[in-house]
Amino acid sequence: MNMPTEQAAMISADEQAQTQETQAPYDKSDVTLRDRLIEAGILLDTGEDGLYGRSEVFEDIVERLNQAITMLGADQHAEVLRFPPAMRRRDFEDSEYLKSFPNLAGTIHSFQGNDRGHHRLLEALDKIVHIGEEEERSDDWMDQQKPTRLVLTPAACYPIYPLVAKRGKLAEQGAIFDAFSYCFRHEPSIDPGRMQMFRMREYIRVGSPEQVMDFRQKWIERGSLLVGLLGLPFEIDLANDPFFGRGGKIVADSQREQQLKFELLVPVATPDRPTACLSFNYHQDHFGELWHIRQADDQVAHTACVGFGMERTTLALFRHHGLDVEAWPAQVRQLLWGDKASLIEQGLANLGNKA
Repeated sequence: MNMPTEQAAMISADEQAQTQETQAPYDKSDVTLRDRLIEAGILLDTGEDGLYGRSEVFEDIVERLNQAITMLGADQHAEVLRFPPAMRRRDFEDSEYLKSFPNLAGTIHSFQGNDRGHHRLLEALDKIVHIGEEEERSDDWMDQQKPTRLVLTPAACYPIYPLVAKRGKLAEQGAIFDAFSYCFRHEPSIDPGRMQMFRMREYIRVGSPEQVMDFRQKWIERGSLLVGLLGLPFEIDLANDPFFGRGGKIVADSQREQQLKFELLVPVATPDRPTACLSFNYHQDHFGELWHIRQADDQVAHTACVGFGMERTTLALFRHHGLDVEAWPAQVRQLLWGDKASLIEQGLANLGNKA
């Protein structure tokens, strides 16, 4: 498998050097980034770790980031697909997500009792609604909640694969998709970069091994370009997914050994533990085998994806440029609120991989 190209590594080094003068220094005595964002009303505390409301300014940045990503991938001619943040349970079961990440999955349950059951539910609720915020509540009212045929979407690309399979064989050139969705992972944390509900923008490539590896390499370079234009310090590193259980370490080691996953890391909540704001993943023929996706020559299709963490990248901007967006560096403001097309066009031309 290919490592990130020397060109991408040079982009990382150059952009970090350019942003050292503009990024705010870390102050370990300062309150946490989460506290500062909540105090400023940029994030809204719901009382549940990892679940936040977002202010108008936060949402505006997410939207403008989304526009920049669209421009960055315009020449890919991707098929734009949008799904709600839930997917068919049957497809989820077939995806084998539960083999690797059972602790992160979110299922959707609903009351399926009768009138008597409803009465019992109301009685159970009446016993707990007056309990103080700090006290643990009983979950007796949920005794008649049963699984529905839906689960919460764990990654924006997951609804794509069964859809592609239903269409039959791929064209000779394969296919590229553009997905954007809220996703869920049961991972409560006070780190604002580890939200339970978050948005993911993805480009997904389906085709031959050569097509998908070329795609991933291209997006490692383009992701580096975007984050550099945003004035953020970053590094690209080999990574692995957080596979569950004793056997998870073996799978993670194999994933790293085969260089299947890279992440673009930016210091966000803590300077010594950077956060993955983008990921670049090569799934080999895993999803092709699961869903029986075939190339034009009847070979099993391979897949790859690039994922942009929208909240994480927005948080990184607040961390490094401050809470006042009017005071952000001129180039960052141009990319988000000004002539982003010229910046991206010039950046792609410098990369030389526009086609």
